Amino acid sequence: MRVLVVEDEARMASVISRSLTREGMATDVARDGEEAIGMATVVDYDAIVLDVMLPRGAVFEGCGAMRDRGVLSPVVMLTARDAVDDRVAGLDSGADDYLVKPFALAELHARLRSLLRRGRPERPTVLHAGSLSLDPARREVRRGDVPIDLSTKEFALLEAMMRRPGEVLTRLELIEHGWDLAYETQSNVIDVYIRRLRRKLDEPFGASSLETVRGVGYRLRDHP
Repeated sequence: MRVLVVEDEARMASVISRSLTREGMATDVARDGEEAIGMATVVDYDAIVLDVMLPRGAVFEGCGAMRDRGVLSPVVMLTARDAVDDRVAGLDSGADDYLVKPFALAELHARLRSLLRRGRPERPTVLHAGSLSLDPARREVRRGDVPIDLSTKEFALLEAMMRRPGEVLTRLELIEHGWDLAYETQSNVIDVYIRRLRRKLDEPFGASSLETVRGVGYRLRDHP
């Protein structure tokens, strides 16, 4: 899951970003509405966390502008305001949910997971590819009945591939699902993590689920 955090207060942005990273999500941070619109129209974020009180541009208008530009990512707004009119204005502008400050980080995480399920109904709760299963909410992976322990990055890469079984994903596409914009995209990090996944997902079971498409990227076989 890749999330855009739109928050001008540096400490709050850092707290939210670190908490999402610990949950296995890749996070990018925008400091104002204009930057947020620019980033959201370039990257297909799984969700956007948007602070209402920003220095440049009305957030309600910014959310509407993102929708007008074709940004369909679910949006949860953060605000210190608790008036009904403000909540209504935020939801009418295109937001999907509303969280009033102060809030518990665990609740934000739960709301993001809920938004992902609600906003992308074509995505099943538990992903399956042959004998492999992956539960995003519980962060569990199994080969048949055997649980497999994955790191956060390994889990993110496998989830990206299990959402598009049979499709070839480039290294850049895989990086976008597991790392933020600051990461060096020319690194061989994807190749390293694919080897780790093969050692955990395939070798102990005599399977061959992760296929290398030379010169392009990797593909998860439909029936690994």
